[in-house]
Amino acid sequence: MTNIFQSDVGGRTLLIETGRLAEQANGAVTLTYGETVVLVTACASLEPREGVDFLPLTVDYEERLYAAGKIPGSFFRREGRPSQDAVLLCRLTDRPLRPLFPKYFNHDIQIVITILSADQENDPDILAIIGASAALGISDIPFSGPVAASRIGYIDGEFVLNPTYTQLTHSKLDLIVVGTKDGVVMVEGEAKELTEEFIFRGITIGQEANQDIIRLQEQLISTLGRPKMEFKIRELGPELKAEAVAIIREQFEQGLGQMDRTERELVLDQLKDDCVAKWGGTYSAQDISAAFDLALKETVRALILEKGVRPDGRGLTEIRSINCEVGIFPRTHGSGLFKRGQTQVLTITTLGSPGEEQQIDGIGQEESKRYIHHYNFPPFSTGEVKRLGSPGRREIGHGALAERALLPVLPDEVDFPYTIRLVSEVLSSNGSTSMASVCGSSLSLMDAGVPIKTPVAGIAMGLIANDGEYALLTDIQGLEDAFGDMDFKVAGTAEGVTALQMDIKMKSIKDEILEKGLKQARDARLFILERMKETIGTSRPELSKYAPRLTKIKIDPDKIRLVIGPGGKTIRSIMSENKVTIDIDNDGTVIIGSPSEEATQRAISTIEELTRDVEVGGIYTGRVTRVTNFGAFVEILPGKEGLVHISELADYRAPSVEDVVKVGDEVMVMVTEIDRLGRINLSRRAVLQKLSQIPGARMGTEPNESQIQPPRRQTDSRPPRRYRDEGREYGGRRHPGGQSKRIPPKRPFTKQ
Repeated sequence: MTNIFQSDVGGRTLLIETGRLAEQANGAVTLTYGETVVLVTACASLEPREGVDFLPLTVDYEERLYAAGKIPGSFFRREGRPSQDAVLLCRLTDRPLRPLFPKYFNHDIQIVITILSADQENDPDILAIIGASAALGISDIPFSGPVAASRIGYIDGEFVLNPTYTQLTHSKLDLIVVGTKDGVVMVEGEAKELTEEFIFRGITIGQEANQDIIRLQEQLISTLGRPKMEFKIRELGPELKAEAVAIIREQFEQGLGQMDRTERELVLDQLKDDCVAKWGGTYSAQDISAAFDLALKETVRALILEKGVRPDGRGLTEIRSINCEVGIFPRTHGSGLFKRGQTQVLTITTLGSPGEEQQIDGIGQEESKRYIHHYNFPPFSTGEVKRLGSPGRREIGHGALAERALLPVLPDEVDFPYTIRLVSEVLSSNGSTSMASVCGSSLSLMDAGVPIKTPVAGIAMGLIANDGEYALLTDIQGLEDAFGDMDFKVAGTAEGVTALQMDIKMKSIKDEILEKGLKQARDARLFILERMKETIGTSRPELSKYAPRLTKIKIDPDKIRLVIGPGGKTIRSIMSENKVTIDIDNDGTVIIGSPSEEATQRAISTIEELTRDVEVGGIYTGRVTRVTNFGAFVEILPGKEGLVHISELADYRAPSVEDVVKVGDEVMVMVTEIDRLGRINLSRRAVLQKLSQIPGARMGTEPNESQIQPPRRQTDSRPPRRYRDEGREYGGRRHPGGQSKRIPPKRPFTKQ
């Protein structure tokens, strides 16, 4: 039986349907908003997973391109590995759900989100969160929901609830707020240097809007919800826990917190082994380890709340020592090294031509991106031995956060038409490597000479809360992140916030803590920006000598096909011979990229020759392509031939054509006529006569074109879009069968 529940949200109807699809799942709902339709299912294993001390929750997003009426662009024409947007949506859904499951519930849980229809206006990400909450709510899986999600924009001075893709292009804010009935659970978004007051106001508006969605889910759950399954709660010996607390507290009082991460972990491992040796006959090694970890957590939290003492001895708002370096490597286009405490991140900038921008094959409106940030987290950064593989969800998520943080300060594509790639290598990790990546990226961009508006810095805020008391921590390290209740990352400039992300381990968080956390993060950000400016405060005036120089010229749009050639043959030949990159826009703007000025000029000359118009009275150097008894045919421009009649071959009566020229000779000719059929008549005699009038010219030799007319060049300031051979797409034009449209040259008139 199909059941439908609906509510008005942001001026559109949010519809939740259940009982129609995926009937064997523990819980399944279909959500419709506009013409975007998402199916969300929740399943759990019947038996718990043994030997785990974490929640085995998995969120998968099935991005089906048929939802947007597209066919995948891969060779197999089938969806492959998840896109970056798909990975980010999985993380976005997972993070607010995780703290709402029971602490000791260790059954495998899988949330599967399938996009069935995408109107490319209403983003499915908030529907995924709402759908996951609703599916869990009606299932037998224990869950302390429901939760709701809203997107907040700021357009023309007003906050907008759930703006569309089109509206977001004009918005200064893109903020997702997830909350329960009692308070906010997660915040994530980006802004164009908005103040903390604006951000906090956006959060409160989003949480207010969430209440209507929560009431809709409560109605659904009260009508169709199933009884929740039972599970075992793990009991740990109180004597074991009390002794572990006493041992650990003593160690912290003796300076355990002041040790670096590696030394501290060695001491803690030894203490844990001592507990196992002492209590091994009474408790299992797994229970002893769990009790020890719990005791460590309680000790760290108690020292912070009771004495205001952090593990490393810092005050609550104190930032670890900061060190910045730039220009580290000679051949990279830009480099920046940012170190805060034991967290160390190296970011490298690489500049490329517009044609090197990333192509996106997804259901959204975005087809390409010119700014890319990649984040790598190798195992040696934590002193561990692990298998190296492709980037995981954490790496993709942290890279995307740093990417959003820098986006508002990048130069406009019209003014700086480069493709920009940043790679952040985490060399040492002890808390908040994503925010260190933001700082390292600013340093690297300025070192590369990219004219960013202003530097961006980031900081991670933490929270310890218990029985109404709380302590906000600035610049959290790994231990505080693991044992704390909040990880609140805020990035921005001296003017305002550019990106933020908040995750908590509690059921919800108070507005008071959010507001105070934003203000405390601003003070920390300003402090870090000052330390960064001591190393480099603005972008270097010149790009690296190894970065490509982009030169723009203008050609007739109708002649783009001549530069591209059949199947891209001509343009590939120019790029290969001159070691340059070439990008063409539909309006005829051409951009040539190369570190070598000489190579650039050679490519420009070739393009100008390909697109040069034939004009009556114009003088050209051409190659004889064939001879007849009445004259010679000369190719004066690529694909353009004209006839030099025997009477026009020389300034004397030529007995035969072969007595003057032969096939392959280069000769200088003047265009004397272009008839109504487009046939070109040429004269070599006219050029020789004109040369005889120039003082100092040597008679009896082949003339030089530069002696008679200067070269011509057209330039323009607009940047091109791209030339991409893989998809047979040239300057935004897609040609059937991968071949460019080609107009054959007109054949000259021939007397028979």
